[in-house]
Amino acid sequence: MKKENRKMAQQRRAEERRKKEFRRKLSKVLAIGIPSLAVLALVIVLIVDSVSNKDTDSQTDNTNTESTSDNTDASANDTETSYSTDTSLTVEDGDTVNIDYVGSVDGVEFDGGNTQGMGTDLVIGSGSYIDDFEEQLIGSHPGDQVDVYVTFPDPYSGNPDLSGKEALFQVTVNGIYE
Repeated sequence: MKKENRKMAQQRRAEERRKKEFRRKLSKVLAIGIPSLAVLALVIVLIVDSVSNKDTDSQTDNTNTESTSDNTDASANDTETSYSTDTSLTVEDGDTVNIDYVGSVDGVEFDGGNTQGMGTDLVIGSGSYIDDFEEQLIGSHPGDQVDVYVTFPDPYSGNPDLSGKEALFQVTVNGIYE
C-alpha cells in the first residue's frame, strides 16, 4: 500500500505542477495580451476617429464654400504636392492655396461666410468663387491678410439674401501647394 500511496502522491504533485505551470503561462499571456489588446483597440479608435474627422472636415469645407460659391474641393487633386508657408512664395494664377476668410456685408458677418479657422483649399483662376475673388489674391504671400471686395451675383442661389450685395472678405493666405 505504501508504494501505491507514494505513486498517487507523485501523480498528484505532478498534476499540481502542470496546473501551476499552466497558470503561470496563462498569467504571462494575459499580462502581455490584455495591454496589447488595449493599445490595439486605442489605435483602431484613433484611426477611425481621424477618418471620420476628415470626412466631417471635408463636409464642413464644402458647406462653407458652397455658401459663398460653387467651390469644389481642390485638395483631392493635390496628393503629389507639398504645402508650404514660405513667405517668399507669391500666389500666382493656377496655384492652389489654403485660405481662411471671414465675409461680411455692411460690416455684418453672414452665415456661411467664415471658414472658422479650418482653412479651405482654392485653385486660383478656377472660377470656383465669386467673380474677382481669386484674382485679388494674386501677388499675396503666405501669412498675408488680404481684403477682398466682391459683389454677389443677382440672383445668388447660395444665399438669396446676399443677391447683388457688396461684400468684404478678410482673407488670410495660410500657404501654397507646390
